[in-house]
Amino acid sequence: MKILLTNDDGINAPGLNILADYLEKKKHDILVVAPDVEKSASSHSITLNLPLRIIETKQNRFSVTGSPADCVILALEVIKKNDFDIVISGINSGPNLGEDILYSGTVAAAIEAMYFGLPAIAVSLCSKTIMQYETAAYYIDQLLKKNIKKVIAKGEILNVNVPAVSIEEIRGIKITKTGNRRYKNFVTVQKDPRGREVYWLGGDKPEWMQDEETDIAATKNNFISLTPVSPNFTNYESWPKLNNWIEDNLNKER
Repeated sequence: MKILLTNDDGINAPGLNILADYLEKKKHDILVVAPDVEKSASSHSITLNLPLRIIETKQNRFSVTGSPADCVILALEVIKKNDFDIVISGINSGPNLGEDILYSGTVAAAIEAMYFGLPAIAVSLCSKTIMQYETAAYYIDQLLKKNIKKVIAKGEILNVNVPAVSIEEIRGIKITKTGNRRYKNFVTVQKDPRGREVYWLGGDKPEWMQDEETDIAATKNNFISLTPVSPNFTNYESWPKLNNWIEDNLNKER
């Protein structure tokens, strides 16, 4: 299978390279195109006002001086021109659960591939300290063996979160919905060396709303979370209400 790999942790990130090496050993045709430096929380940004450079670091490995979305665009428009069966973004260091997918460069790269009409998966390891990337790589390979790309619908990606445990400790795979979380103390105020206030965003660990069908509940119980994400921003259920409001309040006055 021809696979484009990318991420938001950068070309030298262990999760990306462990996944690339693992899939190459399984005889997949791998191309890696990733940011030259870490671009975590870059969301779906693209670079418009600066030139981008593509640097071949070694055979079938390219770094890009831009965002994860930039990497997908250049991979598909310049390097290989859409010659892929599937696009995989990851393995990300740390989870992409709940509303955090809105900020994730990992998820954004998969969505960019989706816009090109390709099946795409974002995959994250649910820890930044316990580096069980081999578990995630193993299960991504299992999904590929079962031809996961055939069940990824047009207009959606699959957001996969893998608990940071051994392969033997994984209890299975669950189809989940995106959870909800709330951060406390999200802004931290400090002083710089000149006494001026500076601000750090991030906060304490999030508090998750309790719902057993969510991605956070699944991964907490050592299940792999597989969430179909469809970035269609139109809420069609609101059309009748808004149409009635316009007719009653605006069009009658014309």
